[in-house]
Amino acid sequence: MAVKIIKTDLDKVLLFKPDYFYDNRGYYCETYSERSLKEAGFVPPVFVQDNQSLSLKKNIVRGIHFQICPKPQAKLVRCTRGRVFDVVVDLRKDSPTFKKWIGVELSEENQLQIWIPAYCGHGFMTLEDNCIVQYKVDELYYKEHDRAIKFDDPDIGVIWPSSNPIKSEKDIKAPSLQESDVNYTMETPECKRQ
Repeated sequence: MAVKIIKTDLDKVLLFKPDYFYDNRGYYCETYSERSLKEAGFVPPVFVQDNQSLSLKKNIVRGIHFQICPKPQAKLVRCTRGRVFDVVVDLRKDSPTFKKWIGVELSEENQLQIWIPAYCGHGFMTLEDNCIVQYKVDELYYKEHDRAIKFDDPDIGVIWPSSNPIKSEKDIKAPSLQESDVNYTMETPECKRQ
């Protein structure tokens, strides 16, 4: 088995494309293989939790979410049903790419996965009904460290597929990045582990 690693415009934010093997019955794939990633040049962390979300409607936005230090979460994200527009934002205040973002479509068809370092914010918007997103994280969830910033913060300027999405109460009340207590820097030990 092998995995192709694709670089993005954000340092250390990577796309993974695992091999899929098709025949008349369907397909087989190792959706995660530590060995394959190492052979491709990426040393994965120890994942401690798997998460899954179901979004019932098109134009649901989830994010931009992250956990502040000392409990930031790196994530390996994939969409296993439907299609989503996935967004990653560099939140390190002293980074040359601070507030820069990338967006990529993840879908059950393109089978891409995105690696999101712990110092990044993450969000996605559904492009159709009934989307399932699954992700592995290298840190457990801690409510006291859980944060969100406005999905449409003008300082970040994400260009979302819809300007009027369906949002949770958490995302409606989310502060701007400027009002946030995000505490990542280039030297944050927890964030340098990637």
